[in-house]
Amino acid sequence: MFLPFLALAIFLILSPTTIATTSSEIKNSTHEIFNVKESIAQLDTKPQTPFENQEEFHVDNEIEQENGNWKLKLKLIHRDKLQIPHFPYNNNKVFEGRINRDLKRVSSIIHRIQNGGVNYRVEEFGSDLISGMDQGSGEYFVRIGVGSPAKNQYMVLDSGSDIVWVQCQPCTQCYHQSDPVFDPSLSVSFTGVPCGSSVCDRVENSGCHSGRCKYEVMYGDGSYTKGTMAIETLTFGHTMVKNVAIGCGHSNSGMFTAAAGLLGLGGGSMSLVGQLGGQTGGAFSYCLVSRGTDSTGSLEFGRGVLPVGAAWVPLIRNPLTPSFYYIGLSGLGVGGVRVPISEDVFKITELGDGGVVMDTGTAVTRLPSEAYVAFRDAFIAKTVSLPRAPAMSIFDTCYDLDGFVTVRVPTVSFFLSGGQILTLPARNFLIPVNDKGTFCFAFAPSPSKLSIIGNIQQEGIQISFDGANGFVGFGPNIC
Repeated sequence: MFLPFLALAIFLILSPTTIATTSSEIKNSTHEIFNVKESIAQLDTKPQTPFENQEEFHVDNEIEQENGNWKLKLKLIHRDKLQIPHFPYNNNKVFEGRINRDLKRVSSIIHRIQNGGVNYRVEEFGSDLISGMDQGSGEYFVRIGVGSPAKNQYMVLDSGSDIVWVQCQPCTQCYHQSDPVFDPSLSVSFTGVPCGSSVCDRVENSGCHSGRCKYEVMYGDGSYTKGTMAIETLTFGHTMVKNVAIGCGHSNSGMFTAAAGLLGLGGGSMSLVGQLGGQTGGAFSYCLVSRGTDSTGSLEFGRGVLPVGAAWVPLIRNPLTPSFYYIGLSGLGVGGVRVPISEDVFKITELGDGGVVMDTGTAVTRLPSEAYVAFRDAFIAKTVSLPRAPAMSIFDTCYDLDGFVTVRVPTVSFFLSGGQILTLPARNFLIPVNDKGTFCFAFAPSPSKLSIIGNIQQEGIQISFDGANGFVGFGPNIC
């Protein structure tokens, strides 16, 4: 879908696939017609009953073996679409909860970057820990099997983390999860990691207790996990992956409501992507499910999943924070016109500050204040015919669209390095914040020089990472 600008504009106008999939928008190069009524109706979409059977949760796996490489496709589901025991669904609190999680997520990312990629140092971790939010963190879930025989678990997808971990028995402190807490004594493939192993050397905040490698991670929302490292078998659908290093968390708090733990997909060697390495060629692709729909997203691994026809943009490595995926962003556009913003605003400084990170765990895209103000003002200038509404939470640009069926809004674009232009559908930048017709411009100023491309802006777009060659691809498919 995301080709050079001329081809992009033609594709968005003419592609019958796009029109059929995104019936709420009809696009041209500068404006589109946005279906307000449909977007409000989608707020009433009820959460689904969780899948009890692993095969039912996963799509049929497309597993192909070629020269020792394989590809695998799994389902992704947004946390708001799961009706889970102990966590009753409350539609009125969905927006508030998402923004609260988002503020803490952004704070955590900035803290890590300012501290050279470390979540919290061991000496800061201590025993006096603050419990995380009751509503938990994490936006997108996958379901995998842990151990042998495999025990099904919901895991939070996190492109900014370099560790895979689950809550484990014996549990000195655990939060509620939807499945029974994993018991390593019942798994024949569970093996503890000794202190002197190379695995332990690669673990951030590692230590040693009774000859076993231990880990401790505290997140920016006050949540934490700590326990021992282990080698275990993970099952994805019908595919078993042996000898994966995972954290076995015996003391955890506040994390990821309903999920058993976290599936880290960051750029470091201890993430799942880093550990699969040769099997997948460092390649994975995802489509984040759109809010307010009954559809599911997807997560795929392997070089075979890299699409032909994507718009490929170089990944930028920040040696201070190798976990994060940085991309080159040169500017922003509104209504087909580039906003006058210096490219330097989006560059990584010599000290490792700034830059543009793609993150699945952040909802709302953050931009440095200088860029945000110019971007927002350009959008306001082209929407003077729309009635304004008071600011809502972190959003300072909102509209009262109560009673409208459709409205005409300017297009919004990211100017990427290499000349690519990514133009977003309106549902990815104008979002309903209540059922009364209030819509807000879904961007916010960053509290630092860092820009973060959040999951609202990524929804419905196929995004592929070619870690071996250092590229991220946008499109060509929608989802």
